[in-house]
Amino acid sequence: MNFGERIKQLRTERNMTQPQLAEAIGIEQSYLSKLENDKSVPSPDIFQAIMRAFGLQVEALLAGVDDNIVRGELKQIPEVAEYLKKSMLAKVHSIKRWLFTSAAACVLGLTLFVAGYKSFLFPIELNDYISYGIELPDEPSNIFEESLLYLNKRVSAGEIDERQREKLALEYAKRQQIDTIVTNKFSGHYFTVPVEGGKRTYKFSGTVYADNMPNRVFMLAGLLFTFAGLFGFFVEYRLRGVKL
Repeated sequence: MNFGERIKQLRTERNMTQPQLAEAIGIEQSYLSKLENDKSVPSPDIFQAIMRAFGLQVEALLAGVDDNIVRGELKQIPEVAEYLKKSMLAKVHSIKRWLFTSAAACVLGLTLFVAGYKSFLFPIELNDYISYGIELPDEPSNIFEESLLYLNKRVSAGEIDERQREKLALEYAKRQQIDTIVTNKFSGHYFTVPVEGGKRTYKFSGTVYADNMPNRVFMLAGLLFTFAGLFGFFVEYRLRGVKL
């Protein structure tokens, strides 16, 4: 609507006649009639008087008035000019905030996607190490794997007899307690860990592949955030309405 229609609308809502409103504003009825029929543009003083008559601030008084009229016919009024300036600054701030949010969403999305694609947080290839039991301080690190060979050498050397060999072989079998470590860090083909009563020697047994679900979730979340950021840029571009 134009400014004259807005004045008439407000007057009608308050059940005021033209003479009553003209008196409240401090102008002739004929001049008010020209204002309502858009045959005249209010001066800054008359505009202020209209605001006082209706008890409204600039924003409420101009609510519903065509933006082209506000920026054209009424922009010479100081109150309107200040209102337009504040509106423009608010829109610019809103656009900056929208663009920053969209950019942050894109950065986060790309980071999540790359982290999932490269398996930075949840490695797919893991290193599997196995230990067959706790070795005594004076025993070789491969005692459980090579127990028969080790005992045969002791028999050949005359350190033990056949009966003792069978007894020791049974003891090694009872002591065998398999433990595994799966880690994304490669610690060589062997490494030793001190434990109560001796030590454990862990041997690299191969590569295992972890469940890829966490990485797929990261990639999906990354795509969603990136799409949301790009969509934010598109919406801002289409809806931008700031006139500089």
